[in-house]
Amino acid sequence: MHPHWPQVQTFHPQLWRAVCGYELNPAMREELLQEVLLAIWQSLPRLRDPDLLLPFVLRIAHNLGASHVRAETRMPSPVPFDDTLHDVADPATTNACARTQWLFEALATLPLSLRQVLMLQLEGFDYQEIADMLGISVENVGVRLHRARGRLKALSREEAAR
Repeated sequence: MHPHWPQVQTFHPQLWRAVCGYELNPAMREELLQEVLLAIWQSLPRLRDPDLLLPFVLRIAHNLGASHVRAETRMPSPVPFDDTLHDVADPATTNACARTQWLFEALATLPLSLRQVLMLQLEGFDYQEIADMLGISVENVGVRLHRARGRLKALSREEAAR
């Protein structure tokens, strides 16, 4: 076993949230998570700086998630969100669960380039870290985040108008 694998296992909540941002189907989520964990396992020997393990594993997760979305866009199959299978968070109230559900459904409507930066920001990464993970400029991160937040606000207004 690789010496950093136990630490990777502590990142399961972050990896699960990343997977949930790319896939709504519970069975496909599990499959994607397994693919991510396998890719991380295979990539750990190439880790240069152990202090950057979380960005390293999330980069792998987001790259595989992006590839998964690109492959699935050829044959989209909408799946209704099932909150009984949703274990991303343990919300204190029903309202928090509804907000989490709405967020994952809203994220699924965003283009991949906007979804990635927003999901990484929600995980607490700053602009520079996101730029490094995705291989884009810091300015591009800012533009994408602005657009993503704008689309989420528009979706929220549409939802409120219903």
